[in-house]
Amino acid sequence: MASDDLSEWVELLASEKVEFVIVGGHAVAWHGHPRFTGDIDFLMRATPENARRVARVLERFGFGSLGVTEQDLLTEGQVIQLGRPPNRIDVLTSITGVATDEVFRNRVPGRLSRHDVHYISLPDLLANKRATGRAKDLADVEALTH
Repeated sequence: MASDDLSEWVELLASEKVEFVIVGGHAVAWHGHPRFTGDIDFLMRATPENARRVARVLERFGFGSLGVTEQDLLTEGQVIQLGRPPNRIDVLTSITGVATDEVFRNRVPGRLSRHDVHYISLPDLLANKRATGRAKDLADVEALTH
């Protein structure tokens, strides 16, 4: 997906008032350690109203044919992938190591391109990266804490 697509995605999320937080590699970069990532991860709040909003965004963004249901968007551990690396958008319903409510409570405001968004807080990002335990995530922890 080109940057225009990402901008359109974020605009659609805003227009539908979707509650989301940016997590993953883009959050690592935002917190001070830029590195390559093949996607951008959006953690969605798993409530019935937010699920309806995300479903509308998927439809408007041209991914209605994926067959993602509101129930899918309420189920913990779901990952919905839109597009292909290096411009893939991942829609997540939960992350490892941190409760979603905690992520939303601790989120920090920031910018993505020309858009106001929220990022996962540094402590929550570090907890998530430690909990996943993958080599690249542990390298992110090392880079962000030294």
